[in-house]
Amino acid sequence: MNQSWKASPVGARGLSKWVRSRGSLTARIMEKCGKFSVRHVSNRFSRANRDELGRIGVKRNEAVLVREVYLCCADTPVVFAHSVASRGSLKGPWRKLRFLGQKSLGSAYLSSPRVERDDLEFLSISNRHPLYEKSCKYMKIRPEKLWARRSLFFIGRSAILVTEVFLPEIAELS
Repeated sequence: MNQSWKASPVGARGLSKWVRSRGSLTARIMEKCGKFSVRHVSNRFSRANRDELGRIGVKRNEAVLVREVYLCCADTPVVFAHSVASRGSLKGPWRKLRFLGQKSLGSAYLSSPRVERDDLEFLSISNRHPLYEKSCKYMKIRPEKLWARRSLFFIGRSAILVTEVFLPEIAELS
């Protein structure tokens, strides 16, 4: 996992429009898909991944809320979404994050004019990255790499880090 996140998704052929889009990913999938759904995976206190620590300003052993869902077109997962929030952020405007269940983060929070988004970062992840296995859970054939993007979302000083891993089926929605 020694790769570093980049400012540009060089090599994201076929997915560039999806990966680079700064708008709501939920809204875009809903527009392209007849039946959108969210498949809740987990919502638990855990440790942040090593490459997330500095980005959200937590220490290695500090517990953070990790929320994971699949964004689906009908029943087919097209994006694996992984959100990380410090305990401090959960005392403020992100406090309802623990209770979203099957609701997407985009529909619950990200459409609010109070929410600001930091720059996007990109990474082509392989089986050495901790999000790869989780992303590939429902795949019969696993690709060598998957494209991911992440960014911080702020309400005031409180932030959450949202990582979205694009699954091969997203290309069928273009």
